[in-house]
Amino acid sequence: MALHFEMKEYKVRQKKVIRELVARGLDGLLMFQQESMYYLTGYDTFGFCFFQCLYLGADGKIALLTRSADLRQAQHTSTIEDIRIWTDEAGAQPAVQLRDMLASLGAKGKKLGIENESYGLVHSNGLAVDAALGTWCKLQDASRLVDSIRSVKSDAELKYVRKAGKLGDAALKAAIEATHAGADEGDILAAQHAAIFAGGGDYPANEFIIGSGRDALLCRYKSGRRKLSKRDQLTLEFAGVYRHYHAAYMRTFIVGEPKKQHISMHAAALEALKAVEDVMKPGSTAGDVFDAHARVMDEHGLAHARLNACGYSLGAKFTPSWMDTPMFFHGNEFKIKANMTFFAHMILVDSRTNTAMTLARTYITGRGAPEPVSRYPLKMIVR
Repeated sequence: MALHFEMKEYKVRQKKVIRELVARGLDGLLMFQQESMYYLTGYDTFGFCFFQCLYLGADGKIALLTRSADLRQAQHTSTIEDIRIWTDEAGAQPAVQLRDMLASLGAKGKKLGIENESYGLVHSNGLAVDAALGTWCKLQDASRLVDSIRSVKSDAELKYVRKAGKLGDAALKAAIEATHAGADEGDILAAQHAAIFAGGGDYPANEFIIGSGRDALLCRYKSGRRKLSKRDQLTLEFAGVYRHYHAAYMRTFIVGEPKKQHISMHAAALEALKAVEDVMKPGSTAGDVFDAHARVMDEHGLAHARLNACGYSLGAKFTPSWMDTPMFFHGNEFKIKANMTFFAHMILVDSRTNTAMTLARTYITGRGAPEPVSRYPLKMIVR
């Protein structure tokens, strides 16, 4: 088996989930999130875009229902021994085959948690599961059960997060070296990915974001490339990725002479990031982190240019997004604990002047100040 952690680590994780099942009065959990499957068993696939479910019983029984294409994937990458296959054919009913699997495991009439909030459980499949299991057993939403447990990282996981940070630094260095007037955005992207793959890293859970000129204000990937002008701005959001663990970054590079707005916006972003670092510690809430960011931005007269969130948790994530819960926004009462990983992004986009400035990196929380996994200085990058 190609496992990334020792067997005992998976056993510890499974026991934590079982304890939470018992505390909630649940007899088992139906998992559709690939992140949950990977966390508890090591199972590594993008086959969750089809119907797929991992079951964990409060009695410790584990079974996977998947397609034939993922049989060997599960055998080679996970601790799962009981692997069932639903049949690809006209009129296939994988939800009914899930019920058959659960019946064989003694789950009929039991109270089962289910991950309804999952990229892997599209609405049509969710309706099919409800139809097959709705009166056969008792279903209760447990979408965040595993998420809440895996938000706190083990020492073994944090090694991978720090490795992802080193790969992210390599990607940042490669991007800086590839950025100059006349450079093609495609060459910059290629340099970043090459640095990560050459260092033993993985594909990210979502596309790297790149935008220059007016598109430097965008916070999402878009298709299409351009070459940098003699005086330009380039925004990059990317992540070092190792064993699916992400360390995200976001920086706006300036090509040529910076505008006055670039200088003042960078100063505000740097001050806001320092304020965020001061409160990103156990005892604070996710909402406290956002409020610290917003206060600084607003004091600088940049309320119109900031976003309504300033970061989120990170970990082992799968497509379509490396964003994890919780998120930093006003009023979020989620309590920060030690050994969590967070991406704090200070994003300023002023559509009135078409000016962008971003400053962001990933942290590991501790008892005091959080540990940045990037070693790159936070000064404005001018090429």
